[in-house]
Amino acid sequence: MFGLLTRRRPKPAAAASQPLLPAELLRKVRHIEISTRRLVDQGVAGDYHSAFKGRGIEFAEVRPYEPGDDVRTIDWNVTARMGTAYVKRYVEERDLTVFLAIDVSGSLRYGSRIILKRELAAELAALLGFAAVRNNDRVGAALLSDRLELYLRPDRRRTHVLRLVREILTRPPAGHTELDPGLRAALRNLKQRAVVFVISDFIDTLPSGALTAAAARHDVIAVEILDPGDHAPPERGPVVLRDAESGRLATLSSRRLVREHAERRRREREELRRLLGQLGVDHLEIRTDRPYLPTLVRFFAERRRRFQR
Repeated sequence: MFGLLTRRRPKPAAAASQPLLPAELLRKVRHIEISTRRLVDQGVAGDYHSAFKGRGIEFAEVRPYEPGDDVRTIDWNVTARMGTAYVKRYVEERDLTVFLAIDVSGSLRYGSRIILKRELAAELAALLGFAAVRNNDRVGAALLSDRLELYLRPDRRRTHVLRLVREILTRPPAGHTELDPGLRAALRNLKQRAVVFVISDFIDTLPSGALTAAAARHDVIAVEILDPGDHAPPERGPVVLRDAESGRLATLSSRRLVREHAERRRREREELRRLLGQLGVDHLEIRTDRPYLPTLVRFFAERRRRFQR
């Protein structure tokens, strides 16, 4: 019986709220727009630019080596043929595409703190989208469950980002948490190379095939949204867990069962980190109980330092 609780998590009061009414939705979208665009104006756009803009490069030409050139850019084939050192010159791609693949399955409509995971995903999507638009980059998106729920072609318009935020907040949960099929379908539609953010809680889903395919072509960042209630339920029982996707309830009546539940979540996260490490995919953890901006800015700075070495 307990083995069936593979997608159950504690029932929050917020998760049972009714769908947003149009006026409430407009206020929520407007709040997200104002707060995230303010962060973009205050420097996030520059952090984003330095972390990603230099990663999209294309070959331009070879030219004779000059003192001070990075020896790693030497084209050894041309050097051997010409008898003198030549280096490859690259130019930054003028058009960078940012693609946001967002989990909208039932498990994201949960939050044990002040914000639901899906609302946090909407804020992150808005912040990344507005930062990209500010840098004249295209933004595309896909909403995922166990299938492709929605695909938005890359676009540079601010209204495109706002539509994405509305879709994230209002899309009814459908299907269960299995991102692989939907992510594969989204990638088939994405023709150009892109910086791909996969935003999910990754509970009971490890889209190894789709992530492998994505990492072979794109610059991929896995954004794991963490809620303390998912991974560390209270040890004092009984603990009532609710499957956010089916609505079924289960009770963990002993400390042993609670520890087993937490241990299963810990193993899932270890497997996720192992896979991402093997693929060379960046892993960004965003929590519902902490401000996300410092974490995001540190991530941008670490990427910039890593790629400038």
